[in-house]
Amino acid sequence: MAFGGLDSNDAQRPMAEINTTPLVDVMLVLLIIFIITAPLLTHAVRINLPRVASQASPESAETVTIAIDGSGAMFWNSDAVQETVLYARLAEAADRQPQPQLHLRVDRDTRYQRVAEVLAAARNAGIAKIGFVTDPSASPVWTQPAPAK
Repeated sequence: MAFGGLDSNDAQRPMAEINTTPLVDVMLVLLIIFIITAPLLTHAVRINLPRVASQASPESAETVTIAIDGSGAMFWNSDAVQETVLYARLAEAADRQPQPQLHLRVDRDTRYQRVAEVLAAARNAGIAKIGFVTDPSASPVWTQPAPAK
């Protein structure tokens, strides 16, 4: 008999055959997955992008830097200004042609309300180009190692 018998001379021997059915099942499933996903990896959306010739701008607009420190004090190109003077200078800058670019430098400890007020004043004055200046060399807070105890 194949499954055993009544013969007491047969000692328990380890099975020498490997069942390959589960291995074949897994390989077939992986093959089907690869057959289905391979066309998706090479699929691309074809679009016609416009081609333009890049020309240098004949006149470069000046930049105005507004800095706000942690206490809320404002600076126009490193000159301390009051809030009313800042709003007047923003309106004057918006009337110039070409309009200057506004670079906003804000201290980390500055309240967001102060930044929002300056942004709203620039928008109300008609400033079209506003950029935030950051320090790329400073590592962000979330990547700094925890202090040793």
